[in-house]
Amino acid sequence: MAALLLLAVCGLGAAHASTCYGTPEQGRLADGVPLPLSGNNFAAYSSWGVDAGRTHVHDRVRQVVLDAYAGLEQTAPGKRYVYGETGLAHGGAFHPHRSHQNGLSVDFMVPVLDDGNRSVPLPSSPENKFGYAFEFDNQGRIPGFRIDFAAVAEHLHQVSIAARRHGLTIERVIFDPPLMSKLFATGVHGAELKQLPFMKNRPWIRHDEHYHIDFGVRCRPLRDYRTN
Repeated sequence: MAALLLLAVCGLGAAHASTCYGTPEQGRLADGVPLPLSGNNFAAYSSWGVDAGRTHVHDRVRQVVLDAYAGLEQTAPGKRYVYGETGLAHGGAFHPHRSHQNGLSVDFMVPVLDDGNRSVPLPSSPENKFGYAFEFDNQGRIPGFRIDFAAVAEHLHQVSIAARRHGLTIERVIFDPPLMSKLFATGVHGAELKQLPFMKNRPWIRHDEHYHIDFGVRCRPLRDYRTN
């Protein structure tokens, strides 16, 4: 019920269902929809990013993201979450990312605890590249903050539930390998987390201040995409 209420409040109803083309690395998107700037327990990484159109996704991905946050209101009350960049309304090249091209990719900034053990949003400003410039150590710490690994685990659990509900798969999760071991050590949904398709090779940039998820849904070939 909470999930349905959140979707109604956020005005999810799109005029047309989204259509994805190609892959996250070479793709486009038709009828992409934006994620909302904020909700009861989440916010975008940057209002500038939202205004610049950098938080568009496939409509079913939007449903998954919002359903997961609604679930977290029940299972992780008081936790604060931040989502990062997703892609453009029509997909395509999305600098500086190498993927995020067909509406199926979402960056989630790591939930953090401050020195008072309070759940707070990851700080975001132009000086820290809206959160993307932080460098956590292998224990998940930066001055004043530490990664809330239990909150990450609960979020991934809720995303998995929402994805199944909306007929999507989780095709890839990218997170810094030393931090993955800390995530698994929480014991929260441990067996389920280990079944997720975490990227085993080292990505082209370190994913420590955020974790990246590629969702899976049947997309049309890129050659079918038309701009008119």
